[in-house]
Amino acid sequence: MANEERGGVDVRMTIGRLAEITGVPASAIRYWERHGLLPTPERQSGQRRYPPEAAQRIVLLRKCQQAGLTLVEIREFQQDQARRQAMIRGKVAEIEQRMVDLDHAHQLLTHALQCGEEDIVRCPKFREQMAAWRTPEPPDRAD
Repeated sequence: MANEERGGVDVRMTIGRLAEITGVPASAIRYWERHGLLPTPERQSGQRRYPPEAAQRIVLLRKCQQAGLTLVEIREFQQDQARRQAMIRGKVAEIEQRMVDLDHAHQLLTHALQCGEEDIVRCPKFREQMAAWRTPEPPDRAD
């Protein structure tokens, strides 16, 4: 595979440069390569040389990790459409549940800051909130 050139200048970069521009350590980049999450780069005089797209793929990998995807799920994300869709549906449901849980935690903590009760469990408003949390809301229908 020939090196891409832009105006006669090789645009492929070393692993050090890729690490620098993405903020991801070279060790993580090598790890992702070993586990098939990044394509194996070309080698030039024994050094890895990465195309500009490698930085974009690393940004995607980091965003997937920040969204809570495991390495196995990230690998699924890079598979064919059907496998990717199934994994994404499951992950979206998981994230939506986490959002509900975080909203409840936010309500609890916000209330606790303002609550005058010594024991928050005795607070009528808090008890009302807890009862509402146990009653699942009907799903939104976009039919």
